[in-house]
Amino acid sequence: MARVLLIVLDSVGIGGGPDAARYGDEGADTIGHIAEACARGQGDRDGLRSGPLRLPNLTALGLGLASDGATGRVPPGLEPVGAVEGAYGHAVETAAGKDTPSGHWEIAGLPMLEDWGHFPDTQPAFPAALTAALVDRAGLPGILGDSHASGITIIEQLGAEHVRTGKPICYTSADSVFQIAAHEEAFGLERLYEVCRIARVICDRWRVGRVIARPFVGSDTDGFRRTTNRKDFSVAPPSDTLLDRLTAAGREVVTVGKIGDIFAHRGTGREVKTAGNAAGTDAALASLATLDDGGFIFVNLVDFDTEHGHRRDVPGYAAELEAFDARLPEIRAALRTGDLCVITADHGNDPTWHGTEHTREQVPILAFGPKVATGPIGRRESFADIGATVARHLGIAQAGAGQSWR
Repeated sequence: MARVLLIVLDSVGIGGGPDAARYGDEGADTIGHIAEACARGQGDRDGLRSGPLRLPNLTALGLGLASDGATGRVPPGLEPVGAVEGAYGHAVETAAGKDTPSGHWEIAGLPMLEDWGHFPDTQPAFPAALTAALVDRAGLPGILGDSHASGITIIEQLGAEHVRTGKPICYTSADSVFQIAAHEEAFGLERLYEVCRIARVICDRWRVGRVIARPFVGSDTDGFRRTTNRKDFSVAPPSDTLLDRLTAAGREVVTVGKIGDIFAHRGTGREVKTAGNAAGTDAALASLATLDDGGFIFVNLVDFDTEHGHRRDVPGYAAELEAFDARLPEIRAALRTGDLCVITADHGNDPTWHGTEHTREQVPILAFGPKVATGPIGRRESFADIGATVARHLGIAQAGAGQSWR
């Protein structure tokens, strides 16, 4: 029986979606602009990388051609040499927004067509009723921040005051998020998680997609730095996803990275928490080595987004792409006859773009395996086509929207 490995390269978009102008993202192109910047020498960093973007394995699978389908141009350095070794195409997001849950849920067959709740870019950003409820129910002396902000910047600005007062730092972005930053030692990691659980219930009234715990350590003297103990508290999907169908069918499901948090731990099987893309890839390969026939591994590799996209770090993003590309031969070697691997993304985060937010983009679809037909699959009108194809490959009933390309 077949098995499937689905890898989401978080934020690796390939060009603005048809409705990108609605989000202020017309012209955004994560992969294309990184490749162009590297070709101009703007992706160089001493001790990290230099020169053109080098993705030979992703290019052989059709990444450059997928980008061409989305934007009408092949990014520099991504022109394939010889026959393409995978099925390739691009997908348009139909869900409202450009956040992580909307992208992942649509991949799993559940496009959310109604807008999430968002907070205005004002100060205060949060409704007074929300703040008052959180302070009261969590027993807080108050909150700091209450604005749109970069997580790194606001921790630098308010970290010392937070430690002194015990008030957590609360901030948001253009995404549907309520983020709470607190010092792991002075405030307490478990205390932070508990405050986030309280905030999750409160934020339901405002249709907020995620409450995110953002723990940090350090001091005013030595500087503050975020830790890997981030935790997302997502609203549960309103109906069944691919994961629910697989679980109901008795299939083995393994979720790596933050997939468990994104789906509110429903249908997410054995959850493997990891820190960093390399560890996530290691965990996926280890799980694949023992995965039952008919099983499914769902992986999110988040560093592209959190470490480089939001920080507008072109050299770091390029180096992260190249590091993942170098792991592809291991992934291909681990696949058995009948297995399918799909590589895709959930949104964009163009590091050359204005601001520090996600970008509304199309995403690549690269599919391969020992018996998988190669060639173009064209433009897919929904990310849900990925979930539909996985369901068909595994021989289970399709969950929700989407059309299989196989």
